[in-house]
Amino acid sequence: MKLNSLEDVFRDHLMDLHSAEHQLTQALPKMAGKVSSKELKDAFEKHVKATEEHLERLSRIGNEMGVDLKGKTCKAMQGLIKEGEEILQEGGADDALDAALIAAAQRVEHYEIAAYGSACTYAEELGHDQALKLLKETLDEEERTDKQLTKIAEGGVNKRAMRA
Repeated sequence: MKLNSLEDVFRDHLMDLHSAEHQLTQALPKMAGKVSSKELKDAFEKHVKATEEHLERLSRIGNEMGVDLKGKTCKAMQGLIKEGEEILQEGGADDALDAALIAAAQRVEHYEIAAYGSACTYAEELGHDQALKLLKETLDEEERTDKQLTKIAEGGVNKRAMRA
């Protein structure tokens, strides 16, 4: 897709987000199945459900705008997921792996926060008010997830990993 206008950039960005969220629906359950911390497992499982809602919101935006969001692959998310898979393959003490997976998950969250932030800016500038509302809702959820992961790390996982 050639990017000749901000509208083109916005549509391309939505396609990238759709791909990223779809990839996460596949990766998060695998990560949840490998962590030892119940709190972290619960957070990952909760985020799977949230990610499915994010995909639904993106689909609603695409439908309202007449944009097919499929067909693009988010290479950034592919790389972030691959890093998480490498952590799992390397193995090690449970608590240390949990700490490493929190960091990997936060890199994903930070990518999503940046991407949704840009999408919100585009939607606002282009006057896509309904899309903006839905995108902001997702952005807020991504920010809360990041804070929750920090709380889990600082609330015990990192300390247990230090003793591992």
